[in-house]
Amino acid sequence: MKIFNTMTRQKEEFVPINPGEVKMYVCGPTVYDFFHIGNARTFVIFDTVRRYLEYKGYKVSFIQNFTDIDDKLINKANEEGTTLKEVGERYIKEYYKDADALHIERATCNPRATEFVDEIIKFISELIEKGYAYEVDGDVYFNTKSFKEYGKLSGQNLEDLQSGARIDVDERKKDPMDFAVWKNKKPGEPAWKSPWGEGRPGWHIECSCMSSKLLGDTIDIHAGGMDLVFPHHENEIAQSEARSGKKFANYWMHAAYLNINNKKMSKSLKNFFTTREILEKYDAEVVRMFLLSAQYRTPLNFTEELLNSAKLSMDRLYNSISNLENLYDEVKIEKLTDEESKSIKMIDEYKEKFESRMDDDFNTADGISVIFELIKDLNININANSSKELIKYALDTIRKIGKPLGILQKTTKKSIEDEVEDLIQKRQEARKNKDFKLADKIRDDLSARGIILEDTKAGVRWKYK
Repeated sequence: MKIFNTMTRQKEEFVPINPGEVKMYVCGPTVYDFFHIGNARTFVIFDTVRRYLEYKGYKVSFIQNFTDIDDKLINKANEEGTTLKEVGERYIKEYYKDADALHIERATCNPRATEFVDEIIKFISELIEKGYAYEVDGDVYFNTKSFKEYGKLSGQNLEDLQSGARIDVDERKKDPMDFAVWKNKKPGEPAWKSPWGEGRPGWHIECSCMSSKLLGDTIDIHAGGMDLVFPHHENEIAQSEARSGKKFANYWMHAAYLNINNKKMSKSLKNFFTTREILEKYDAEVVRMFLLSAQYRTPLNFTEELLNSAKLSMDRLYNSISNLENLYDEVKIEKLTDEESKSIKMIDEYKEKFESRMDDDFNTADGISVIFELIKDLNININANSSKELIKYALDTIRKIGKPLGILQKTTKKSIEDEVEDLIQKRQEARKNKDFKLADKIRDDLSARGIILEDTKAGVRWKYK
């Protein structure tokens, strides 16, 4: 398996620190609002990476943080006349609601910045002791020039970064590129006691602290959106490696942007969509397949036409699955025939092809294409003369390779209860239209299946004979 490492700008063979185990940290949401469809792409991509690693047999420790100390949360709390904690709690619940709806698996742990303040203070104290950070009037800054490799992730030296960055002018800092790891308390802000006075952690320090505390000083994979390369991940590397003297992460992965109708998503352009808004219109599997339809390092354009196209594609896949499920119920041959061994081999070759595409830097776009190729071949080669064993093998394989992508896990067959309720509804409509012949037929058909209908004042009830 190969991963494109942002640090080296090339694909590298994936070799975990501990055989069979993967330690992975993904930067999570700032919980002050619902997460948008651009966030969803990043979350779905790294959920898929985690799923595929597990598919390959790895035990994955997957950490995704919640940033619940931030200017945006503080402003929201002040606007609403509530507390930072109440805002954070509310939107963490909303995150889970939308992430669960999008079939994103729960992380091994979702640490919150507010739960790690003591550890963050200790982390900062160690940086000061080692000469990498300094305190000014209750603020603590990381001294970027003290870390000789600053800029190695973004591939630029300190001077280039300084000339191209938006820098808050603060004459108290030793260098304009120095960044805050602890912020002195301001009016209207929550604060914690520290050796430098009351204040709160800076944004960058929380991920370094939580990652080292939960996964160790060196991890296998650190990931997030492309917008985090600089300054967030650059700063994480500097403060983490300065403190520990060890490499922070062996592989850095970054998901490309999602644009809306070829434009950057922005509330001012009125092209801003929350994930919840999209899920109200489209099935979660359709949204996932769309978000995975381009390789994760390739920018993806979001349009209603492309989403509708993804829906049609998903319908095609499930129509084929439905045909296979129905065939399974209808065919008479139970065991695999000698001739069908060729079909088993063909199915296995598609599975291997899918894995080879995914092993190449998690190329979900090509992986999805392989699934369509498999489905097309199955439509041609499986029919009423096939065995139940072959059909089951085909269905199991479709679901097995669909699982890392978070798609194709549903059965198209309705439960007996759902079928009965549907037939009762059709019978009611038939009676309303005075089509008593159809209504009687539905009753008789159900009776033949051992189901009795009872017409009561409260409606139609049913039970088994």
